[in-house]
Amino acid sequence: MDDGKTTEPKAKWWSRPTPGRSTRTAPQEPPPVEDAMPPADAPAVSEAPQDASHEPPAPEPAAAGSPSPETPVPAVQTPEPPVPAPQAAQPLHEPDQYSTPPYGGPGPWAPAPPVQRPTPAHGTPVPPPYAGTNGSGMTLPRAPAPAFQAPQPHPQAQAPHPQPQPQPHAQPYAQPPSPQWLQYDPWGAPRQPLITQPGPPLGPDGRRKSRRGPVLVGALLLALVAGGIGGGIGAYIERNGGLTAVELPQDERNGGGRAPDSVAGIAASALPSVVTLHVSGTTESGTGTGFVLDDRGHILTNNHVVAPAGSSGDITVTFSGGETASAEIVGTDSGYDLAVVKVSGVSGLKPLPLGNSDNVQVGDPVVAIGAPFDLSNTVTSGIISAKDRPITAGGEKGDGSDISYVDALQTDAPINPGNSGGPLVDTDAHVIGINSAIRAADSGSTTEGGQAGSIGLGFAIPINQGKRVAEELINTGKATHPVIGVSLDMKYTGDGAKVGAEGADGKSSVTAGGPGAKAGIRPGDVITEVDGRRVHSGEELIVKIRSHRPGDRLKLTLTRGGKDLSMTLTLGSATGT
Repeated sequence: MDDGKTTEPKAKWWSRPTPGRSTRTAPQEPPPVEDAMPPADAPAVSEAPQDASHEPPAPEPAAAGSPSPETPVPAVQTPEPPVPAPQAAQPLHEPDQYSTPPYGGPGPWAPAPPVQRPTPAHGTPVPPPYAGTNGSGMTLPRAPAPAFQAPQPHPQAQAPHPQPQPQPHAQPYAQPPSPQWLQYDPWGAPRQPLITQPGPPLGPDGRRKSRRGPVLVGALLLALVAGGIGGGIGAYIERNGGLTAVELPQDERNGGGRAPDSVAGIAASALPSVVTLHVSGTTESGTGTGFVLDDRGHILTNNHVVAPAGSSGDITVTFSGGETASAEIVGTDSGYDLAVVKVSGVSGLKPLPLGNSDNVQVGDPVVAIGAPFDLSNTVTSGIISAKDRPITAGGEKGDGSDISYVDALQTDAPINPGNSGGPLVDTDAHVIGINSAIRAADSGSTTEGGQAGSIGLGFAIPINQGKRVAEELINTGKATHPVIGVSLDMKYTGDGAKVGAEGADGKSSVTAGGPGAKAGIRPGDVITEVDGRRVHSGEELIVKIRSHRPGDRLKLTLTRGGKDLSMTLTLGSATGT
């Protein structure tokens, strides 16, 4: 219904976008605008609203030669006959200086007119809607422009005033209003930018720019840097053994003591009493071992150890703690291969207890202590391999005066040159033997003077024999030997010890008035047993006899003319050399 309000062209403040407010957001997809084209023979008219009294003024065509800064001018323009511009009508109220949407008039009390899009001029296509931004400042893509449609007559009553035609060289269509008002909802909440981080920028085609390339490049650079650092650290660790000092785990438990009968316990008890002897003479020198007999400084060792000193040589004794002292010879005996030396001015000596070699059994554990090849305080262990081994050593002089006869203890404890004179102790750390000889693989039984190594065949003088000889050497300077008063045929190859036909000086082989003569021994008799033990040679008979003391009674078994005889004799005494 027409209430008499003006239908003249609208004022500029409705048809023009408000300067400085074009950053308002618009919906994503505004509906396309359809062109309403009048017939060719009829003047262009604007759409009449249902309520003419509240219709806003129509947009005014732009002046000639001043195209809108927001809309590009088409390359081809259709000239129209000039039409005088209509006089703008005065609005009912004073224009609102703030251009408050959607009314654009004086105050919000005016009735809201129907929202309509302005119809562009005849024959001009509608430009695509404005590509606004969303609430977070992201630009929205433009909607595609609708295809051109033929003008259709508006169903509403046409306005009485004709639509002004554009002047030559004028804009081809009126400037559309700012899209921020086209989609404005006065009843909805104002759209404010979200307080979030803005999304990634859009590309020229409206799609988000991919960050995969920079991310991959950054990851590659990070991997290269990390690899370089790791390689440097690895090389440093390999060359320098780590970033810090290496500290290996170790058992922190206290080792504690050892059982007295263990090898360690035996060595700890016996070593302070063992010494090393360095002997030098006019023509030769040597090294051996000895052990302390008493607190007066007497030391027992082998005769062949001190023999190089002669009557004017030097003997130096080195104790287990490293102290040294000079020693002098007290007495020697080549037949038993034993000697006693004495140190003076030394205090704190610890004598090594003596055991009983008669109580030793085969298989008993033993420990040998000495200085093989001048390696002092060397400890080896083994067992008693055998007893009553008749061995002879020496004989370098050729006259037999240096030959020693020993009824020895055999042991497999390693004994080497330099062990001579050292103690062979039992599990109580008591001396049961004096290490004296070894069986070499190439030269048979030998003294420590040789350089043959141990093959597990070592021999020690039983301590019971060594004790008697040592006491005699300390007390008298000489040792006595038990004898039976006969001369033996050392070339006899049969089984047993044969009494010779005559003595060395041409006299009878049986000493008149001697122990043998008193027992009834005659020249040519073959002695086969001593105290029930078989005898196979002359050397073995000597060893068996010397294992006893002078005055001991022996039971002999002999063969005479094919008959076996038994007799008893008392051992005599002779001064040894």
